[in-house]
Amino acid sequence: MPTLLVTDAPLTPPFEDPILIFGLAMVLFLVAPLILKRYRLPGIVGIILVGAAIGPHGLGLLERDETIQLLGEVGLVYLMFVAALEINLNRFVERTDRSLVFGLLSFVIPQAVGTVVGIVVLELSLAAASLFAAIFSSHTLLAYPVINRLGVTENEAMTATVGGTILTDTLALLVLAVVVTSVGGALDAAFWIQLAVGLAAFFVGVWLLVPVIARWFFRIHNEESYFEFLFVMATLFSCAFLASLAGVEHIIGAFLAGLALNRLIPQTGTLMNRIEFVGNALFIPFFLLSVGMLVNVRVLADGIETLVIAGSLIVMVVVTKYVAAWVTGRAYGYTHEEIVGMAGLSMGQAAAALAIVQIGFTAGVPGFDQHMINGVVLMILVVSLVSPALVEWAGDGLVRARDHEAYDPTERSQRILVPVSVESEYRETLLNLALTLRDPRSQAAIHTVSVVRPGAETSARIAETEAFLEQLGAYAAGAEVNVDRHTRVNHNIASGIVRSMLENQITTLVMGWDGAPSRTQRTFGHIIDQVLNRTTQLALVGRVREPLNTTARIVLICPPSIEHNDGFSEALHTVKLLAERTGVSIQGLVVDGSTEQFDRASQLVEPDVPDRFDAVDDWDDLYETLERVVRTDDLVVCVSARRDDVGWHPVLMTLPKRISTVTAGNFVVVYPARSDVADDRQFLRLT
Repeated sequence: MPTLLVTDAPLTPPFEDPILIFGLAMVLFLVAPLILKRYRLPGIVGIILVGAAIGPHGLGLLERDETIQLLGEVGLVYLMFVAALEINLNRFVERTDRSLVFGLLSFVIPQAVGTVVGIVVLELSLAAASLFAAIFSSHTLLAYPVINRLGVTENEAMTATVGGTILTDTLALLVLAVVVTSVGGALDAAFWIQLAVGLAAFFVGVWLLVPVIARWFFRIHNEESYFEFLFVMATLFSCAFLASLAGVEHIIGAFLAGLALNRLIPQTGTLMNRIEFVGNALFIPFFLLSVGMLVNVRVLADGIETLVIAGSLIVMVVVTKYVAAWVTGRAYGYTHEEIVGMAGLSMGQAAAALAIVQIGFTAGVPGFDQHMINGVVLMILVVSLVSPALVEWAGDGLVRARDHEAYDPTERSQRILVPVSVESEYRETLLNLALTLRDPRSQAAIHTVSVVRPGAETSARIAETEAFLEQLGAYAAGAEVNVDRHTRVNHNIASGIVRSMLENQITTLVMGWDGAPSRTQRTFGHIIDQVLNRTTQLALVGRVREPLNTTARIVLICPPSIEHNDGFSEALHTVKLLAERTGVSIQGLVVDGSTEQFDRASQLVEPDVPDRFDAVDDWDDLYETLERVVRTDDLVVCVSARRDDVGWHPVLMTLPKRISTVTAGNFVVVYPARSDVADDRQFLRLT
């Protein structure tokens, strides 16, 4: 590997103790973003600048040794993995054309322009000019932490940019492989066959095997523990290593691993929070620090040739990436902020660009000399400052637009209550259901309540209950969600739950049912039936035993005339939220009704998830269909009206028990809100 210095030898770094070096890095990761935040600049720029200042080409406080390079490589791999995890996979698959179009344009335009400039301006050969263009035709998601912090990762334009990364990087690295091989004179049929077979086997193998293994693991180890995190890490780095064996870079394997695990790691769960926490606090900052330590401002004094190369690279990467974003934005109707965000996010250059120029230098590609290396380093410095700044500006605009569109004067603040019992075996999975339904932008806590009947040991039972609720609070804290815990003493458990709902202005009730029959049972049992009869809020009653992230599909039961219920839009919105946040599709079964009406209703209600509605003739036909199509990993959901509401039918009283005999997996009954339901406009699509 060539040295990046031109004339100046690096200063001897005074810090060699590993504990001191790691401690210094932690201080820098803390202080640099906070300082730049005061000046309304992206925090990641601070880490890059500090890396340049203390690195071997600055003050020489730290050497970019093998440890820093290792942590930097791990940080880049981790960054690509998190980016793939946070993609809305349903929307990504449904609108794959956006990612493909932008990925192709973001590669082809820079590649074509760079090749011409390399031949005409820099007088390179065709092979060398192609490799010169590949330096900036790929891109690194350097500014991804910015859109992650602003919460706009699910914006369609941002998703297209992130998705296009895998295409641009793959194509750029293929150009590298072809050019280097051609220089060595071994560009024959065997090379192409080996490359095609290796890539095909890798992509198909990861896409098919990883979800199966992960679903099995999560089902066995369904408690939130460090085992799940270690499994995810093992999967990530195994896929990254296998990608290198297949002939592509580690980042391609990391991105594909994230896509394969996307549906199995809910965005609102504690596991995702742990993944993001470790990345944002440790690995990704080390990647940014490593990038900064590459920078050598002394190359400015290296002569006109270095400045010409650097200037050409900087102008071309800015112009061509913006043109690709503009063409894509015009084709799909994106706003100016979205176009600027796409351009800024795709301008980032770091590891891939450096790897291409270094490998080209080592392989002896004509024109790839020390001036070329220094020019690339200078280009990395400039785009490392420009890219986050553009994305920050665009992201702020997207946040303002999103908040303005989401505002509705009729919208109620979401308040969720989860009644729990000390004896409950599946309390964490029930709380996971509430976490899945919770609006991630909401600052409101989830409420839990446990009702204790008075008696001789009331004080002891209250203490036991409060300790139990405290454990649930600690569990939810792993997802950075506050839990307000309530303990009540009441002879009537249903009355205690209803009173807690009234006092805390609850809008959504999430209750668990063990499926056991009761002597006084009507639908679920004496307590649950009383709560449903005495409340008007949206209620979900479910038997949730398996982890929600292992759900493969939602089977939605729609009773006759339920679409005419006043609270149906909110109930359907809730079901579609479950589908979106578990990354699955909806298979609707319409009993004695029109599937066209449900198709129209679903098209009007947010969010946008894949769904299909099929008709069944009557209840007997429904039971037969359920027995035939329902699998253990399906989540069966029934929208059921309360007694005497529109859509109610006597069969609904026994339906939950029948469903419990059909599936050993999860099922939920959703009761729409009645009489004082919120304005349905808040659940409808704006376009």
